[in-house]
Amino acid sequence: MEMICTVCPTGCGLTVDIEDGVVTRVSGNLCKRGHAHAVAEATQPVRTLTTTVRLCGADRPLLPVRTNRAVPREKLRDIVRLLNGITVSAPVAEGTILVADVLGTGADVVATRSVS
Repeated sequence: MEMICTVCPTGCGLTVDIEDGVVTRVSGNLCKRGHAHAVAEATQPVRTLTTTVRLCGADRPLLPVRTNRAVPREKLRDIVRLLNGITVSAPVAEGTILVADVLGTGADVVATRSVS
């Protein structure tokens, strides 16, 4: 498996060898953080989700939101589907938890902008 490391601005080209679901070798990294990133990305990739939800009672139709921690990459589509069915009413304060422990990930979906 090949990937570009995104931990620092260097952007090392990494090669990860996997046998039976276990990382056996990482090459191309210039630092230890790159090695850890490659192992995590190859075995349990996670992402912080940023998107929008519908907003009513305000001058804008959408409210920007994000997860307050990284969630498993395989759950991103399901979380987006869930959020697609949500409408939030103004006013909303930045940091307000809109969905707690979204889909059992331990992450909350929070507003990233205050809207009056």
